[in-house]
Order: sequence, then structure tokens, then C-alpha cells
Amino acid sequence: MREAFGVFPSGVVAVAAEVNGIRTGLAASSFTSVSLQPPLVSFSVARSSKTWPHLRMADRLGLTVLAEFHGAWCRQLAGPVESRFDGVDVSTTERGAVVLQDGLARFDCSIHREVEAGDHVIVVLQVHAVDHTDSRTGALPLVFHRSRFGLTRAARGS
Repeated sequence: MREAFGVFPSGVVAVAAEVNGIRTGLAASSFTSVSLQPPLVSFSVARSSKTWPHLRMADRLGLTVLAEFHGAWCRQLAGPVESRFDGVDVSTTERGAVVLQDGLARFDCSIHREVEAGDHVIVVLQVHAVDHTDSRTGALPLVFHRSRFGLTRAARGS
């Protein structure tokens, strides 16, 4: 099943917040829009995640659409908790949402609903604010495809 889904490329977002004074985050390749009215988005997280129980305690979550040059940081985000944000330019809102300054899009969200679905939880988020880069900058999204980060041929112009 994993190999079959691996042929479908997906974008990658960082989900991050400051909880009890500590920045915490994870990467998700299951981000999608859900509704424009009200503004809702979603991502899925493994029920076995050690990070999600901490993140879900946050008042607000920051979601950042990662760019092609964020691959190394995305791998860092999956590493040891104490060094996930080392050397990364982030900002934190008054309510605790953490976003990358150079992300392609940044969302300030709160949890709307969680739905258990097999070995994952689908997290539906209410969007309170959104910001994005000018599409003319030419930055491309980070893509997860066949268990690797990279670009699709279409994005490369092939």
C-alpha cells in the first residue's frame, strides 16, 4: 500500500507551535484544503506520533507550506526534539503558532475536529489567518514522492 501511494506526489507542510515555552513541530505530507466557508484545512498524523500529543495542547498551530530548499530542515524536523528548530528562522504568534518566515504559505490555525481513521488521526483545522509569498518569486514547493523529497518533472519544466 505504501508503495502504491508513493507514486502520488504531495506537498509538505511543517506543523508547529510553542507549547509550555518549548517549540515543537512535525512534518506532514497529507495537507489539503477542506472548506472556504468556514476556512478549514486538514492533515493526517500517525496515532503513534510522540509529537502530536504535545502539539495538540497548543492554542494555535502554525502550518508552513515548505519550499524546495527546505528539504534538509524537513529531515531535521523529524529528528531529535531538542534540535528541530536549530538554525531556522521562525516567528511565533502571541497565541503560540510557529511558522517559517521563508515558507511559501503560512497559516495560523486552531483545531476544529479530530477524526480517528485507522492508524492515523485526521486533524481538521480552522484557519484564522493566512499569508503567502508572491507567486512570481519562482520558488517551488517541496514535494514528497516515492519516499523522497524533491521535485516532479513538471515542476522542473521537463
